[in-house]
Amino acid sequence: MSQGASRSNKGKQKTTRGGYQKQAKPKQATPQKKKDDGTMRLNKYIANAGICSRREADMYISIGNVTVNGKVVNEMGYKVQLGDDVRFDGRRINPEAKAYVLLNKPKGFATTTSNDKGNTVMDLVAKSTSSRIKPIGRLGRNATGLLLFTNDEEVHQRFTNSKAGVAKLYHVELSKNLKAADIERINEGLTVEGKKISVEDISYVDGAPKKEVGLKIKHTGNSVIRTIFDHLNYEVVKIDCVTIAGLTKKDLPRGHWRHLTKQEVINLKMV
Repeated sequence: MSQGASRSNKGKQKTTRGGYQKQAKPKQATPQKKKDDGTMRLNKYIANAGICSRREADMYISIGNVTVNGKVVNEMGYKVQLGDDVRFDGRRINPEAKAYVLLNKPKGFATTTSNDKGNTVMDLVAKSTSSRIKPIGRLGRNATGLLLFTNDEEVHQRFTNSKAGVAKLYHVELSKNLKAADIERINEGLTVEGKKISVEDISYVDGAPKKEVGLKIKHTGNSVIRTIFDHLNYEVVKIDCVTIAGLTKKDLPRGHWRHLTKQEVINLKMV
């Protein structure tokens, strides 16, 4: 074999048939991805919440502007869980995109985020967003109608504020006609077990029997509705939430959900 042929075959491996093939390069080890442990650096958490950049967040952390679960944290690189109570200048912040979901709730679903209560409203909105939304207020398992979900803490607090609150309109059906005198009593405000219950308005539903009424109230749960009518010896047959702060069931079939429009979110925050 000539010297040139020997050089041309260098780096090649002889096959069983006398031919030559290139020697296979050793495989490089595939770098392993870091396992997601569900934590996030505090400066990233603050930046994702839209407060400032990560670099600026480090400065605010160092001077004690940030608390985690009630304690001031000024350690660089500190990691938090997404469920931690992180506050910037005393205001709770959230690194997730804000989401506002309106559901037309059917019967048979409990208003809870718990997993051990059977069918819940969270099952109905599970595919609506990756953000961790929760219901504002409650509708009983057999109650129907509008229920609003969000991860916006400011909106949640405004809606659940016991003094201010946000008005909701319910269609209530009773087992018997409601007396006009009892409508007046409800409008004036009832005292039940030492607690004053006030409503915004109550009236008969146009074109319906007098056992059906529209009740406008700011309380966050519908249990107060049953309390009102139990006190006056009426049995509640049906409760349906018709409107919440101007939001209606228009084009929203029972069991379906939709995201609020940008204008609806603006309106919601102005309520």
